[in-house]
Amino acid sequence: MGEPAGIGGELALLAWRQGGVPPFFVIDDADRLSRLAASLGWSVPIQPISCPDQADFARALPVLHRPLPVAVTPGSPNAANAGAVIDAIRTGVALTERGLASALVTNPIHKQSLYQSGFAFPGHTEFLAHLAGGVPVAMLLACPLLRVVPITIHQPLQAAIASLSTRLILATGRLVAAALRRDFGIPAPRLAIAGVNPHAGEGGALGREDLDIVAPAVALLRADGIDASGPRAADTMFHAEARDAYDVALCMYHDQALIPIKTLDFYGGVNVTLGLPFIRTSPDHGTAFAVAGSGRARPDSLIAALRLAALMVARHG
Repeated sequence: MGEPAGIGGELALLAWRQGGVPPFFVIDDADRLSRLAASLGWSVPIQPISCPDQADFARALPVLHRPLPVAVTPGSPNAANAGAVIDAIRTGVALTERGLASALVTNPIHKQSLYQSGFAFPGHTEFLAHLAGGVPVAMLLACPLLRVVPITIHQPLQAAIASLSTRLILATGRLVAAALRRDFGIPAPRLAIAGVNPHAGEGGALGREDLDIVAPAVALLRADGIDASGPRAADTMFHAEARDAYDVALCMYHDQALIPIKTLDFYGGVNVTLGLPFIRTSPDHGTAFAVAGSGRARPDSLIAALRLAALMVARHG
């Protein structure tokens, strides 16, 4: 369900109304979704189900009913519902791991509400890695024009730079290359590795991180037989001609990766967690409290996430 006070419910309703998407069911409060659809004047029949094999997606939006403790006011998150949000994630993972669902698609969460309930993880990605047994993971953001992977994710910039290491970049590069072969059908992935500093450090004049940390990782990836290049100046990596030269950009920190992809395709980007033993995608945006409950949310990214998940399932056979 994601954060119930956000736009996740509207996105699910809109995706079902639009049609032409892979069949899905929602883990949410069925009564809440019925009331939400009615308040917006949308004709969306809701089918409460107790197990996935009851879903009749052609006739209604199937909802694996999980009642929320308190009523939802769009745009106003309530930490009292955080437990239900966390339970929905756990349930989705369990159903996917048991083969009762083909993939997991998560709506945006509100981290502050979860933290208030004792949630101990920076976000979805880290929690899913924990539920999968502590496996190493990477966050990939994808749209038709670009794929990016932030090496460090939800950290203050100073902490992100301090946590960079040759070992971390190498491990992430290996994971990403394997995932692109397995999940995206790219037999020989090309990895472009961004530098840390402006102009990739100007030979050390603007900092030694690119010489001492990034360049050795690139050399080790190439020694593994992976087509890796860099460190590259990040300010010239994302124009159209540059993007044609690689399949994924590995970036050193969150905004270095997310600014270009959200600029190129704000509504259609998809978040994919690489390295999990199951397929997980998500819209590449937040809860959008400012428009929640208004019917003005756009379902493009959720629909793209559903379609990409189905494509990855098909590639896995």
